[in-house]
Amino acid sequence: MSLIKGIEIRPLSSIKGGMAEFYTPQSSHETMLVQIPPQTIEDLYVHRFQTDQLLVVRGSFVLVVLHNRRYQYIPMSEQQPMVVSIPPYVPHGAINLSSEPCMLVNALLHHGSPEARDYRPMKPPFPYDLVAAKRMIQQLEYPMIA
Repeated sequence: MSLIKGIEIRPLSSIKGGMAEFYTPQSSHETMLVQIPPQTIEDLYVHRFQTDQLLVVRGSFVLVVLHNRRYQYIPMSEQQPMVVSIPPYVPHGAINLSSEPCMLVNALLHHGSPEARDYRPMKPPFPYDLVAAKRMIQQLEYPMIA
């Protein structure tokens, strides 16, 4: 599934082998394990020379993407394994309103040498809609209730 500015959301495929389930790894130049602490509302980041490929392995969070002065909220959870690819020059941040940390894998694709400013947060131009973000996570985790 494709979203704004080249962002892609792909369900993660798996193969069952006995009791274990094997998921397809993402090709990358570098793989990072990232923890988003509970009650985190992160500023935006813009990477100029990398594509982030995000996969939640524990917990949940809402990925925030800024495009045309509007936020798009993408809920991500371990219950629905998917990879979200964020290409260069797309401002994005994270919201974790739960009481638990969220662990995710970021399989980076490099398109040049990283710059220091790629990892400096930038203040969101206007506040996030935290009510909408919380509702999206609740719908993802408890689809019958929300």
